[in-house]
Amino acid sequence: MGCVGSSQIKGEEKKKIRKPKPWNHSQPITNTQLNRMRDEFWDTAPHYGGRKEIWDALRAAAEADIAFAQAIVDSAGVIVSSADLTTCYDERGAKYELPRYVLSEPINLIRES
Repeated sequence: MGCVGSSQIKGEEKKKIRKPKPWNHSQPITNTQLNRMRDEFWDTAPHYGGRKEIWDALRAAAEADIAFAQAIVDSAGVIVSSADLTTCYDERGAKYELPRYVLSEPINLIRES
């Protein structure tokens, strides 16, 4: 019926993903620092639970443009709970939470030359 692991009801549309809302880091951050935070998250993400192949698909979607990201999550069977990809589920009901910093850049990003 309405549980996360149930199949989709005929006529019900999948949630379309969109870019995350603008956000600020607690302090100005450089591109290098942001990339380090992202790498650290993705390196440890499978340890939070869920399946590695779903984490890999979510990483690919987070690093792709919106149209391609939609195709990635659809083909991986990811159930998008929040349109900005911050909360997703797999077909078995495992929850995947992505921090905003892996999905977009903060407003207060310091561009390095």
